[in-house]
Amino acid sequence: MSDHKARKRFGQNFLTDEGIINQIVSAIAPRKDDHLVEIGPGLAALTQRLTRAGKLTLIELDRDLASRLRIEFVNTEHVELIEGDALTVDLDPLSQPLRLVGNLPYNVGTQLVIRFMQWGGAKDMTFMLQKEVVQRLCAEPGDKHYGRLAILRACYAQADYLFDVPPTAFDPPPKVDSAIIRLTPLRTPVVQINDLSQLEKVTAAAFGQRRKTLRNSLSSLISESDLEALGINPKLRAENLSPQEFANIANALEHSDGPALSD
Repeated sequence: MSDHKARKRFGQNFLTDEGIINQIVSAIAPRKDDHLVEIGPGLAALTQRLTRAGKLTLIELDRDLASRLRIEFVNTEHVELIEGDALTVDLDPLSQPLRLVGNLPYNVGTQLVIRFMQWGGAKDMTFMLQKEVVQRLCAEPGDKHYGRLAILRACYAQADYLFDVPPTAFDPPPKVDSAIIRLTPLRTPVVQINDLSQLEKVTAAAFGQRRKTLRNSLSSLISESDLEALGINPKLRAENLSPQEFANIANALEHSDGPALSD
């Protein structure tokens, strides 16, 4: 193990288990015609094995780790290092299409996934995240993990839950389990949504009171009769609706002139 001390403010937990590393690389399956972008390569546990791709771009926020990476890959021409925050780095100038990979920091993992899904320029994304976040991203209606994140994901990408990663695979070991997810952006959207801000408003109200029926949780946004006009039973709870049904409610609100839309 390196003498680099993991920094809590960057959410650092370094992957050390060779078996898990090999599993992740096999799931990514780098090819010569790939341009991989690794988010937060850290101590380069995955990075060395990803150099088999035709082009590899590393994005690292920690200055000390960036310096190490710059030295380690100085003679590897097809590896490029960007020192910066993956939440703000502009990916558009990089040669497309991109495949995004990485062990995402727990403290900003969800924000990063949402950013990359909404950006839409990736061919696919293979990430390690907190297991609970992966469960929420992959959840279907009726699942206890189903909520706002699953609905947002359905607007942008297909999700495949690949496998779990135990805390013992890291140094230092995190206090939670991790999992690997593959997100494949949808070229043709399955969920038809006109205004994401309206969808966010609807799902926040519905899942903020998820034990209530839609008639009650959405009463400030839409009437019971308008729900019925959309073919939605007002007696259902939020967990029973599909992402498209939530989109239908949001789309209906967009065209409403009533006071229900006032904040």
